[in-house]
Amino acid sequence: MSKTKVKNEGFSSRSGNQKRSLFFSYILLVILSVIWLFPFFGLLMQSFRSYATEYGGMVDYLIPKNFSLDNYRYLFSGETNYVRWYGNTVLIAFVTSMLETLIVICVSYALSRMRFRGRTALMRFWLILGMFPGFLTMICMYFLLKQFGLTQAGAVPGLILIYAASSGMKYYVCKGYFDTIPRALDESARIDGANRAQIMFITILPLSKPIIIYTALTAFLAPWCDFVFASYVAFGHDKSYNVAVAMQRWVFTNDYQGYFTRFCAGGVLVAIPVTLLFMALQKYYVEGVTGGAVKG
Repeated sequence: MSKTKVKNEGFSSRSGNQKRSLFFSYILLVILSVIWLFPFFGLLMQSFRSYATEYGGMVDYLIPKNFSLDNYRYLFSGETNYVRWYGNTVLIAFVTSMLETLIVICVSYALSRMRFRGRTALMRFWLILGMFPGFLTMICMYFLLKQFGLTQAGAVPGLILIYAASSGMKYYVCKGYFDTIPRALDESARIDGANRAQIMFITILPLSKPIIIYTALTAFLAPWCDFVFASYVAFGHDKSYNVAVAMQRWVFTNDYQGYFTRFCAGGVLVAIPVTLLFMALQKYYVEGVTGGAVKG
């Protein structure tokens, strides 16, 4: 009886310790969440502050005294090219996402399912090449794009080309996911008379929804948030800017205090699509990451 009592007391003690540990963990997570979300909350609140009634950034309070949609109306009023900038961003991100997803899936499938001479060396070469920052090639890429008229006025197709051109080197996570799919499925399909393309599109891809969504999301997010290379390629041509480049130049070439609240409104509109995408596809995003990390 005494041994049983000791065991029960130990179990109760461990349960109490676990509860306390979870309690403090949740408290810490809540504090970190508040700290992390505070700038976004401030951005949202400032976007509802009207320049006409509350002068620019010269206030000492966070929540507006009078909420207004003046900043959002200004963005779509025709006094600025915000709609065009937003359209450029959507077009670049969407087309890049489609092209990059297709290229990554094809490259990953080939490296995962096919065996050919130089395969291992090619994967190692791409892996090492991917360690070098893209900034090293900026000058070279700019002059190359300029030769084809894909800078400034042609910056939108030029950026799509650059973003999608090197996407094959991002095969690693996707290949890892394909490696987890049993090769017996391929063999069964071949016995039934399927060729390589049919095996890929009919057998493998329906089982690869999480990694496809993961690849598409990451490919969409990169050009959506890009500032450095986009500003470099579209330099000096207002109609070719994406939102990040345009709003940065918009703020620093005009009255900062007067345009700050409009800048915040534009930032809120930029954040909405990405936030909705991640909320809707979070399940598949996590499955894609964890599935692709199992086997290399």
